[in-house]
Amino acid sequence: MISVIVAGGGTAGHIEPALAVADALRRLDASIRVTALGTERGLETRLVPERGYPLELIPPVPLPRKPTADLLRLPGRVRAAVARTRAVIDAVEADVIVGFGGYVALPAYLAAGAGVLRRRRAVPVVVHEANAKAGIANKVGARGAARVLAAVPDSGLANARVVGIPVRESITSLDRAALREEARAHFGLPAEGPVLLVFGGSQGARTLNEAVSAAAPQLSAAGISVLHAHGPKNTLELAESGEDGSRYLAVPYLSRMDLAYAAADAVVCRSGAMTVAEVSAVGLPAFYVPLPHGNGEQELNARPVVRHGGGRIVPDAELTPKYVIDEVIPLLMDTAGLIEMGRAAAGAGHRDAADEVARITMEVAGR
Repeated sequence: MISVIVAGGGTAGHIEPALAVADALRRLDASIRVTALGTERGLETRLVPERGYPLELIPPVPLPRKPTADLLRLPGRVRAAVARTRAVIDAVEADVIVGFGGYVALPAYLAAGAGVLRRRRAVPVVVHEANAKAGIANKVGARGAARVLAAVPDSGLANARVVGIPVRESITSLDRAALREEARAHFGLPAEGPVLLVFGGSQGARTLNEAVSAAAPQLSAAGISVLHAHGPKNTLELAESGEDGSRYLAVPYLSRMDLAYAAADAVVCRSGAMTVAEVSAVGLPAFYVPLPHGNGEQELNARPVVRHGGGRIVPDAELTPKYVIDEVIPLLMDTAGLIEMGRAAAGAGHRDAADEVARITMEVAGR
C-alpha cells in the first residue's frame, strides 16, 4: 500500500487542490492510503471529513507579519508542530508528502527531512504552488523537494513545472449545457434567458454586492436573472422577480457550485487562484475583480485567462453600478460573444491538473 500525506489546510484555496489530488490518487489506485494534515482552526475540519479522508491535526504555526510577542514564541511553535507532524508521518508510514503551501505545509516540509527528530530516512516531498506569487512555506519546501509544481509561470519557485491548479472532478467533468435545465430548476431560475452568477468568496465581497445589486433594475429590464452569493454575514434587500420572469436570487452561500456554474452564462467574482481555476475549467466568461489589497497576486492569477480572451480584469474601484450596466449587461445580451469568450476560458484552463499531480506523486513515491 502506498501512503500519501496531503498538506494543505487553512483556506479553501489550499484544501481544495489537496483534496482534488487525493481523489485523483484514489482513481489511479483505490488502495492508496491518503491522510490529510490540518489544524483545528481551518476549514479542513469540515471539508476533509465530508470528502471521506482521515484528518490528522497539528498545532498551527501562523507566521507573524509584524514584530510582536508572537514572533518570540514562533520557534517553540514550529518545534511542536514539526514533532507532531513527524509522529503522523511515522504512524501512517508515509511514502511521499504533497504540500500546497500555508501554515500546515511548512511543518510537513521540515518534518520530512532526514535526521529530523532522529528519523533514519527522508520522506520525498512534492510542492505545488497555486498562486501567482509563491508564499514563504513553499519557498522553503521547494529547496529540498523532489518535484516542484506551479499553477502559472514565474511563480517565484525555480525550475517549477507548470501544471495548473488541481480541481475536483465534479467541476472538470461538468457539462454545463447538459446540466443547465436541472441547475436552473434547482435554484428556481427561469429556464430561458441569460443568468449572471455573482460571488465574492466564502465571506462575500462588499464591492461586488453593492455594485451588482444597485444595477438590479437595469438587469431585470434587460431580462437577465442573477444568482448572487453575498456571504453569510451580509444581506441584500431586493425584489426577486422582474416583469418578464427574470429573478434576482440572493443567497448567503452556494453549497452546489457545480449547479451554480451550470446555471450561469457569465460570472462576476474575485480572482483567487481556486476561483480562476474553476471558472476557467467550466468555460465561463468572467469579470474578475481582484482584491484591492495584498501583493497583487489576485490580478496575476487572472491574467493568463484574460490573455486567452476568457475574461476581463476589473479593478475593485472600477466595479460600479455603471460598469455593470455599460459592460456586464451588453456581454450577457451577446450570445455569440458569450460562446466565444467561454471557449477561450476553457482553453486557458488545466482540466487534468489533479491527475497530473497524482501521477507525479506516484513517480516520486517510486511506484
